[in-house]
Amino acid sequence: MEKPTAAAATSIFLFLFLLISSSSAQTCNIARTFTGNRLYSTCSTLPVLDSSLYWNYHQANHTVDIAYTHSSVTTSNWVAWALNINGSRMIGAECLVAFQGSAGMRAYTSPITSYQTTLAEGPLSFAVSSISSEFLNNNEIIILATLQLPAGTTTFNHLWQVGPLSGDTPGTHNFAAANLGSMGSVDFSTGAVVTTGGASISRRQKDRNIHGVLNAVSWGVLMPFGAMVARYLKVFKSADPAWFYIHVTCQTSAYIIGVAGWGTGLKLGEQAALQNTIHRNIGIALFCLGTLQVFALLLRPNKDHKYRFYWNMYHWGMGYAVIILTIINIFKGFEMLNVAKGWKRAYIGVLIFFAVNVVLLECYTWYIVMKRKKDTPSAAGKKYPYAGNGNENGVRSTTENV
Repeated sequence: MEKPTAAAATSIFLFLFLLISSSSAQTCNIARTFTGNRLYSTCSTLPVLDSSLYWNYHQANHTVDIAYTHSSVTTSNWVAWALNINGSRMIGAECLVAFQGSAGMRAYTSPITSYQTTLAEGPLSFAVSSISSEFLNNNEIIILATLQLPAGTTTFNHLWQVGPLSGDTPGTHNFAAANLGSMGSVDFSTGAVVTTGGASISRRQKDRNIHGVLNAVSWGVLMPFGAMVARYLKVFKSADPAWFYIHVTCQTSAYIIGVAGWGTGLKLGEQAALQNTIHRNIGIALFCLGTLQVFALLLRPNKDHKYRFYWNMYHWGMGYAVIILTIINIFKGFEMLNVAKGWKRAYIGVLIFFAVNVVLLECYTWYIVMKRKKDTPSAAGKKYPYAGNGNENGVRSTTENV
């Protein structure tokens, strides 16, 4: 029997995910009466994010009365439902937004023109009237409105979303699979609703996973390991010059893999699958610092050069800055991607392993250094007395000019 391919396994997962999400969401009830004794002739339970859409379509004047419901929310959440007349993604979406602010419930329109939107209030390309909202005791927000649909069609791409509030300002929504898959098309005249987010979840989730793995392995594991090799292995005479080549191999490999991860991050940014200003800016800074470190190798003076001390200070400072920024950005990435806790715990375990080894090796390194200084008075003032002094046969260290 032929084994299932990765694509088939992903498709099965997505089908089960959407099926479970649909079954757990609140099913729309066509007999439901809304505020003002409003009744709607058509309703559809949306496949993700516990949402439903109700509407009455008026063919005579090409308008539609809608009621968008979003359950399982709190007063710390905003919700939005949108049409995208000329596209299917976030950019170009024209939203109806609602949340409970400091002055009570608020409902307004907001056009989205960039990925860094805060859903500021603004007019849409089509008329919206009688917009209102309410927050029910069962943790449900309802948006009511009448839309003057653009002429020529009754089928539109629509999106829906939920996110956190910061005071009275909507914050960035989650990037879990449900949030990224909350899109589809709706035909207001026939009642046909089609979900188009499944394939997008598959492609973007794969890209996000690749981005996370490449950067965690390169910047998050190989880079600090290479730094530890350079700091602690050189104290052992038998490790000279192996420590240098291991260090260079680790850092070069980390940079190459990291550049690949940075490239996937740029791609995700273009797809709106990974948008966070802090995470993005730190990623750009890491790429620049890493590139400077690579080019600095071309300007590395010999050990006996008068500028070697300053080059070392630059090299060490930049290296440790990269490691610190990397750790911060990896955890920022975990937060953005809403990964399973096991992944975060695994990386915390790696950091603890590194930290324990750093403490032990630091103590042992200084023990060896102090012991050699005591045994070899001529080596006083040198942290690594063997480097540059030659071995027992008077041969200079192979890393003398490295």
